[in-house]
This record gives sequence, structure tokens and C-alpha cells, in this order.
Amino acid sequence: MSGPHTDSPVARLLVSLQLSDSAFPSGFYTMSHGLEGFHQEGLVDRGSVFAVLEDLLTASIGPGDATALARAHDAASARDWDAVAAVDATLFASKLNAELRVASTRSGRQLADIAGEAFTGSPGDADIATWAQRVKAKQAPGCQPVVTAVCYAATGVPVAEAVASDLFAFTVSFVGAALRLRLTDHRGAQVLLRRAQPVIETVTADAVARPVHDIGGFVPVADIMSARHERAEARLFTS
Repeated sequence: MSGPHTDSPVARLLVSLQLSDSAFPSGFYTMSHGLEGFHQEGLVDRGSVFAVLEDLLTASIGPGDATALARAHDAASARDWDAVAAVDATLFASKLNAELRVASTRSGRQLADIAGEAFTGSPGDADIATWAQRVKAKQAPGCQPVVTAVCYAATGVPVAEAVASDLFAFTVSFVGAALRLRLTDHRGAQVLLRRAQPVIETVTADAVARPVHDIGGFVPVADIMSARHERAEARLFTS
């Protein structure tokens, strides 16, 4: 059975929906993206969850992961695998905490493995397999945004749509963590997701335009929370 044709807008939309689906087993469900650390320190409550999410999107994920995704997408579209590897290494180095590096690479390697199987027979499957092999051979760290970029580029999803989809996947994962930490309920979760959409739109535009040498965010409090979370006696999430 042949894979989907990615030369139509609907097909590309379906790829985006699949890769950004919270049910996609890339490991996002195991992450709180720093929220559990804030919760453990008593620095976040129901009224401030969105503020933490907005700060992470604009000052951390946007300048870091989303920018790396955009620049890796450019390189993967040109099949410049050395350039993709350079973006991957830069993003990995920009993550100051071990648990953030481990979470990103563990998710990325899982994504590379699953996508290699899921997209077999689809247009671009050779490109996905090429990058998956590099990651498996440890020729690149395999950060999740970079693997995602390769998958999107290989299946014809434009860069802005790819960045927006991954930012929304991050947001869904963050809000899901808030739900499990009882910092929101199911109705409130939908309000948070809707409130985040204009932020995602702005962050996407910035990431698409940002040059590769500007990869990396500045979130010192979040980095401190992550460092403390890494050594916490009890943790519900890996990050």
C-alpha cells in the first residue's frame, strides 16, 4: 500500500496533524517542559499558568527549538545534511540543563525511529531514513525539533506551517501537564490553548525570520527550576 501523496494542501495538513497529535508516541506526554519544577517551588498556580507558557514560548522555545526547526527545515529541503547536523549541534549546546538535553534527544530519536516506519513508501521517506541513520549512528544529537524539521521538509510541509505545528504540539503537551498537575481543568485547558494561538503566530513569524546564529533562549528562572527538578526526590515528569 502506498503512502499519502504530499503534493496537495490536504495531504500536507494531514502530515502536520499526525506529527503534532498528542497521541503520537514521541515522548511529549512524559514532559512538563519545566512546569512541574515551577509547581514544586510554589511559583505557579491556576492564574499564572498561561504567563509561564507565554514566557516559555516567546523567550525559550521560539528562539531555541522553533528557530532550530526553521533553519534545519531549510537545510533538509536542500538535502544539506551537514548543515542540518550543525543546527542540531547548536540547539543541543544551547540547552543548559541535562534533563532538557536528554528529553529533547530521547524524543527526537523516538520520532526518527517511528517516522522512518510510518512514512515508508511516502514521498520523502529516503530523506527521513537518511537523517534517522545519522542520528542512530550518533553523528548528530538528534534533538526533537531537528528531527521534526526533517520529517516536515521531506513530506513537503512548508516551513511556517512546520514551525507552527510543532509549537502547537509543545503547547498541547504543556497544557496537558498543567491538567495532570491540577493547575487547570479540561475546560480551562481549551481556554489556554485558544489564548496561546496568537502567541504561537507571533513566535512562528519570529522563528522563521531568525538566523541560525541566534538559536537559543534566555529563561534563567526556568533553567533554575529545571536544575532543581532534575534533583527532586519525586517527579511525575521527565522534565
